[in-house]
Amino acid sequence: MISIKEKIFVPYITANSLKKRVEEIGNEISKDFKEDCPVLLGVLNGSFMFLSDLVKSISTPMEVSFVKVSSYSGTSSTGNVKNLMGLDIDLKNRSIIIVEDIIDTGLSMTHLLEMVQKEHPKKIAIATLLLKPEALKYPMEINYIGFEIPNKFVVGYGMDFDGLGRNLPELYQLK
Repeated sequence: MISIKEKIFVPYITANSLKKRVEEIGNEISKDFKEDCPVLLGVLNGSFMFLSDLVKSISTPMEVSFVKVSSYSGTSSTGNVKNLMGLDIDLKNRSIIIVEDIIDTGLSMTHLLEMVQKEHPKKIAIATLLLKPEALKYPMEINYIGFEIPNKFVVGYGMDFDGLGRNLPELYQLK
């Protein structure tokens, strides 16, 4: 157990389980994009650990770029998405893999998909470490899913609670 800002979190997914699954996703992407040079578009801040480990597991050429959006305050979504840092790379006729830490309602991802589609890419794929199917309000095709989890708040492996906990090498779930 750990405590962050008086909230208790219990161990949920180990660092070894995360590493193994991320490597599997990297192998899948390597096969699916072996004839292409995709742009992996990391969604900050939460995806940075997942993206870092993922690119090390991909054996084909690729580029990496970042966007930053936010819809969370504390442990829940605000229902609004804010662009905090936009695209800085030309995506026209490119294959794009949006790399997200977690998809719960799907609001942020829907916003990102609309933003990327305006750039006229050749193809868009989505890779997420975590998916909360019970919380999903905006159906979408997700090409690479690390783990499906219940609709509970998690912290660690890049994900935070009020800015804390991103440095934890494993995932913890709110008790």
